[in-house]
Amino acid sequence: MRGICRAIFLFNKGIIDAVYDLVPAVKIQIAFYEVYGAEGIRAFFKTAEYAKKKGLIVIADVKRGDIADVAMMYSKAYLQNEYIDAITVNPYMGENTILPYISDCTKYGKGIFILVKTSNKGSGTIQNIKTEEGYFFEKVAEMANKMADSLIGNYGYSSIGAVVGATCTEEAKILRTKMHRSYFLVPGYGAQGATADDVADCFNDDGLGAVINSSRKIIFAYRNGYWKDVYTEEEYAQTSREEVILMRDLINNCLMKKRS
Repeated sequence: MRGICRAIFLFNKGIIDAVYDLVPAVKIQIAFYEVYGAEGIRAFFKTAEYAKKKGLIVIADVKRGDIADVAMMYSKAYLQNEYIDAITVNPYMGENTILPYISDCTKYGKGIFILVKTSNKGSGTIQNIKTEEGYFFEKVAEMANKMADSLIGNYGYSSIGAVVGATCTEEAKILRTKMHRSYFLVPGYGAQGATADDVADCFNDDGLGAVINSSRKIIFAYRNGYWKDVYTEEEYAQTSREEVILMRDLINNCLMKKRS
């Protein structure tokens, strides 16, 4: 296990070194580290520490959601960690389960992204249930908005954001009109099929308000065969850099067209 986790960290380090000057943040998915036990968790936080030292915002994709007493412990584990800036949280058990995270956001200058409309194909089973007051995801957004209003920063945005899938274009349009002051964490770009055109409506008119996440498309860019079939240890991360540049330019072009 130690050797595997060492390899994972070195892989991560190479990609961070290749892209840190191009991106604002990294999102680290905890499940791919938990599977390796204590050594995996060590690799997770070591990756977070390295990314933080390179000047990146570190988002821990942990999707925690439990009663308030348990949420306090999750919050202590992540939001009170010096290398984690924000985490994803699941609001399904109600508003009181989110409050411990908000307390730590205030105290430690951290942030959360509340799952509002996720990118997975089955998300509509619950999130798109129609009620007399709108869709279920709209009710979650309403709850998130109320919380967000209590933590508005110097630039007009809140520390309380929302996870909004890039594959949910119509829902994203609705949510963007309702949640002007929340940043969206937008998964689904690339491997899940979403394009630059699909994510344009996740941004506000100022061109801000969204962090577009592309995981597999970037970290496994060397599998795309853009250059050749086999890469050296020095070359594999460069393919990730090229993928980031392409993604950045495509999204910026779409935003320019939207604003013109």
